[in-house]
Amino acid sequence: MPPALGATACAATLTLALTGCGGSSPSADSAEPAGADQKVQVAASFYPLQWVTEQVAGEAAEVMSLTPPGAEPHDLELGPREVAAVGEANLVVYLSGFQPAVDEAVEQEAADSALDVTQAAQLVRTTSGTDPHFWLDPARLADVGDAVAGRLSRIDGAGSDSAGYRARAADLRARLEALDAEFRAGLSGCAGTDLVTSHTAFGYLAERYGMQQVGITGLTPDAEPSPQDLAKVAAHVRANDVHTIYYETLVSPDVADTVARETGAATAVLDPLEGLTGDSAGDDYVSVMRSNLATLRDGQPCQ
Repeated sequence: MPPALGATACAATLTLALTGCGGSSPSADSAEPAGADQKVQVAASFYPLQWVTEQVAGEAAEVMSLTPPGAEPHDLELGPREVAAVGEANLVVYLSGFQPAVDEAVEQEAADSALDVTQAAQLVRTTSGTDPHFWLDPARLADVGDAVAGRLSRIDGAGSDSAGYRARAADLRARLEALDAEFRAGLSGCAGTDLVTSHTAFGYLAERYGMQQVGITGLTPDAEPSPQDLAKVAAHVRANDVHTIYYETLVSPDVADTVARETGAATAVLDPLEGLTGDSAGDDYVSVMRSNLATLRDGQPCQ
């Protein structure tokens, strides 16, 4: 299923498909194989998990996202149709603690058919809480791809494409390792290693590539910084000759603009890849990450 489909349309498709096959899905350990003429039905909680699942599943599964394009995933609310889709899916791929509405739907409707990727992603706890934005580290995303492949293989154990899941996960890992190498090479000669962002969504990226993230606000994108927070970040920008303040797609640039005006720094968009929109600088995870790399090379700046 194309990534651009919204949650309502995708859930309707998933609901109809699974209802025609006999209602709610069994547990992951006891599920009947999809068979040659029946695709595995997967609900992913938001775009990065949708994308990685699509890469691993190939044509053997239909994958929907519970978060519509352009919606802020932190604020997701599920309607009855989306909750029904969670209950009817053969597999729900989600990140516990990131979207409370999804956590609740999984607990109520899909406790036996859900894959929580938290362990595979090896989330890091910060002073602001547990950072969920693991997908900005390609190596962690590759590990999640392996976990998805393992679960799909169990669900579709006798299916015609069972062996294909692990093969596609291996191919995905190779592509993500190549992307990781591009980032390492591209960010190896940067004048600045302070990554000043409107909110702290880029900790995994910063850690992976030898930078220090300085967030104006914490892990919640719509949090309002205090005057003291703004003054502290502005002082850091001046003291460390920071050239660029980064703000995100799906979030207002006002906070970044305020610090930039006070310090003379420029601003630029750095995409946290929580979802794709018509304004995204690419049409999938890899292309947007490469756009982020180009933005960082200009903003840090790098040789």
